[in-house]
Amino acid sequence: MSDLDRIDPAAGAFAPRPGAAPFARQVLAQAAIESKLMLRNGEQVLLAVVIPLIVLVGGVEAAQHIDLGLSERPIDEFVPGVLALAVMSTAFTSLAIATGFERRYGVIKRLGSSPLPRSGLLLGKVGALLAIETLQILVISLVAFAMDWQPQTSLPAAILMVLAGTAAFAALGLFVAGVLRAEATLAAANLVYLLFMVGGAVVLPASAYGGFGGVTEFLPSGALGEGLRSAFWYGELRLQSLVVLVGWAGIGALLTARTFKWE
Repeated sequence: MSDLDRIDPAAGAFAPRPGAAPFARQVLAQAAIESKLMLRNGEQVLLAVVIPLIVLVGGVEAAQHIDLGLSERPIDEFVPGVLALAVMSTAFTSLAIATGFERRYGVIKRLGSSPLPRSGLLLGKVGALLAIETLQILVISLVAFAMDWQPQTSLPAAILMVLAGTAAFAALGLFVAGVLRAEATLAAANLVYLLFMVGGAVVLPASAYGGFGGVTEFLPSGALGEGLRSAFWYGELRLQSLVVLVGWAGIGALLTARTFKWE
């Protein structure tokens, strides 16, 4: 708004008309800031892109020398799992760590005094997660195609699984960040990430875990991994995985609403 727009012709003086920006513009601005902060953090970039790519390349190479019980084209099984790992790293680990330290330094408390409502702050964080995940999926997919990935993709099923997985892991990440100190959140988020990556049926299918495989399908990690494998490998929507992820999203949201502390 220019100075001329602020002049009151009747009074012949400046007449300020203060007011908050539209809600949608506030959310977009918050999402842009959150995305930039995540990308500027070396640890976040490592979790978001580098580790999944290392797992992809290393897993495919290992499958050529070690019998992992996979198909004749292990890359077609590995890529959906690596994409699930990337979603988990951003929506859970990165979000939990970032939110934990924002609580410690009073960032969230200060945002609470701004015109941005709590719903806007949450939507801004979700928007940032989706932006980072889109970048992750693009980079990983380009590398996978260079390694001769040949998916039989159901795009609607894949998108639905990514959204449900993001909701589930984001809700759980906010719960962890809201009840623990920043240092404890850092340790817990990384520990859970490693446990899910190794034993949660994210990268490898549930069938690779023998009798424990049936249990992993009800974990958020296993549900997302199996759901994306079904979407990219068979071109189908796996309803069981979707229901499990929606259930974890509901549980995480309920726990966060009851326990989250803003400072």
